[in-house]
Parts: sequence; C-alpha cells; structure tokens
Amino acid sequence: MSLEQTINQDIKAAMIAKDNVKLRGLRAIKSAILLAKTEKTHVEDISEDAEIKVLQKLVKQRKESAEIYKTQNREDLYQVEIEEKEVIEAYLPKQLDQSEIEAIVKEIVAETGASSIKDMGKVMGLANQRLAGKADGSTISQVVKAILA
Repeated sequence: MSLEQTINQDIKAAMIAKDNVKLRGLRAIKSAILLAKTEKTHVEDISEDAEIKVLQKLVKQRKESAEIYKTQNREDLYQVEIEEKEVIEAYLPKQLDQSEIEAIVKEIVAETGASSIKDMGKVMGLANQRLAGKADGSTISQVVKAILA
C-alpha cells in the first residue's frame, strides 16, 4: 500500500476518533503529497524516495517553526508545531542515531580516501545517497565536518 493510501485511511480513522492533532498532521502530509504530484509532472504516483523527501521537508519546516515560536514565547503555536512534527515523523523510516551515522560516514571516508575538509563534497554526496530518509541532512553534515576536521 502506498503512503498516500495509508494517509487517506488514517485520515478517516482520525476523523472517526475525533483526533484533531493527528488529523492536522495527516492533512499536512496529504497536501504536501498532492503538491509534489502536481509540481513538476502529471504523474499518478510519486516514488517512495520522493515521498520520504516530502515528509522530511515537512518535519524540517515544523522544527524551524517550533524554534521560532519558542524564541517568541508563543507556547501555544510551539505545541501545535511539535504535535504535527511527531505525527509526520511516524510515517518516516526509523532514523539512525549519531553513532550509526558516524560509522557509515567513517566507511565512506575510508572508501573515498578523504583526508581534509576540502573533501567534504565527495563524502557528503555519498553519505546523502546512503542515508537518504534515515538521517537528517544537517546531522550528516555535522558528523562529516567532525570526522574530517
């Protein structure tokens, strides 16, 4: 079953359960998927990788908004963003922890022979391919910088 079908079923379930928090998050996902489908080409289904990228983008947007609301002492809006982020994250693949990311980046550094921060582009390209959907880009970047520095 595709992500879109799963989301549609979960929206119905959330409506029946009157779970407004989950419903908000699911509607955001559905909207983003529909936008992704109509954005570049008129395709019926988008790939799983594209779906993961859409979800990651939504999570990143929610995190950034939550940080802004936190600094502005808007606890009500902060809470809404955090709740939506948690709903969206439930549909992402399990995220790797810091040590797992470091191990994969060290393998890539060994493979490419990278020795300094100048080689960061090579390492980041491979790391983003291997860790797509499993780790946040900024986390990968921090790990690569730390290892190459």
